[in-house]
Amino acid sequence: MGMMTILAIDDDPAQLERLSLILKHLQYPIVEYLTAETKQEGLQIAQEQIIDLVLTDLRLPDGNGIEVLQAIKEMNPMIPVVVMTAFSDAREAVDILKQGADDYLVKPTHPEDIEKLVLRIYEKGVLIREAFLPPAEGKESSPAVAGIIYRGKQMAQVMQTAARCAESDATVVVSGESGTGKELVARFIHERSLRRNKPFVAVNISALAESLAESELFGHKKGAFTGADTDRIGRFEMANGGTLFIDEIGDIPPAIQVKLLRALQFGTIERLGENTPRQLDVRIIAATNRNLAALVEQGQFRKDLYYRINVITLELPPLRQRKEDIPALVDHFITYFNERNHRSVQGVSREAMNKLMRHDYPGNVRELENIIERAVVLCRGDLILERDLPPLNNTSIWEDTKQNYEQQMANFERSLLEKALAEAKGNKSAAARALGISERHLRSRLERLYPKG
Repeated sequence: MGMMTILAIDDDPAQLERLSLILKHLQYPIVEYLTAETKQEGLQIAQEQIIDLVLTDLRLPDGNGIEVLQAIKEMNPMIPVVVMTAFSDAREAVDILKQGADDYLVKPTHPEDIEKLVLRIYEKGVLIREAFLPPAEGKESSPAVAGIIYRGKQMAQVMQTAARCAESDATVVVSGESGTGKELVARFIHERSLRRNKPFVAVNISALAESLAESELFGHKKGAFTGADTDRIGRFEMANGGTLFIDEIGDIPPAIQVKLLRALQFGTIERLGENTPRQLDVRIIAATNRNLAALVEQGQFRKDLYYRINVITLELPPLRQRKEDIPALVDHFITYFNERNHRSVQGVSREAMNKLMRHDYPGNVRELENIIERAVVLCRGDLILERDLPPLNNTSIWEDTKQNYEQQMANFERSLLEKALAEAKGNKSAAARALGISERHLRSRLERLYPKG
């Protein structure tokens, strides 16, 4: 038998009682009915319990229904919110819907309207849950598309722009936090371009020591430096005719920025240790999680290079701003990790999905992928349960936090670097290796987090 939890927020006890009587007479679904008389009380209940539908009055003692709507959708955009109003003004109704409400009701509410509304929303929820159960076969399983699976408007707009610029040779900068899928978007552009049958070559600048970065990008001639026993082609030559994806372009050392600018302006490079220009045909797609304009102002990034690469910019939203995409991503990852681990997990329980929807994902899509991989491996039945998920940060979005997101992430990074340095007894090279980054990148992060006064 279907069950549904409905939260009604209204400061009119008579209206709350009226809704109670209507919902009690529903034969299907069975309804658990919760009530609150203020915005604050209602949001607290929504934070602590799993809610399938919110009915809120437009006017409340400590706020209004639009504020309730916005807070609920920020917490979990999958929760339907219906706003009740005592005025049958068409303009007000249109404004309520524009704000993102799933529907509106005019008070006094009629039993047949409530019954139709509840049944429609319940059945829609069932269809959504069934849509996220992996089919037995025939499902795309490549992890390369996982980061750009989306249902919401934000990613749709990004991908529409990516598709439009794919057939050009314009330089593209993909910006966004770590784990948002910048390389996946770069591959998407390449695979839909006229260069699709040529190489896609990726290089992560932050993972290279400064002494190796120039050779890695442009190649070197035998004898150019100690250890250069043979000629070696660089990533630019490997990508000739195709696309070169330069990850973390904001970390390119100043000396190499000059050579990169020349390569972009004239389409020529010179291997380290030789003076022979090599003409190449390479499209550049760059990625960064840093503010390049700010780096220009700080003198860390060349202004002429910035304007040369900043032709088309794609800003990838963090996962916490596109939570409507989480169920589809979960579905994909379950299918993929089922195949990799020879499992047959069929989906996610209501409680587990509720927990996943409330998390903020500082590690973005990559973090969600790791969570689902762990859950698929540890799951003891057909469904991922709440117990199969790791502890997640479920801090209320209404709590008075003393630190903003950037401060909290900086504190986390400080803790991570300090731990690595402590375990390496202060040896920066060893700490960098343990963290999987270059020593130059480690020093750069330390300088940013601990500026000299």
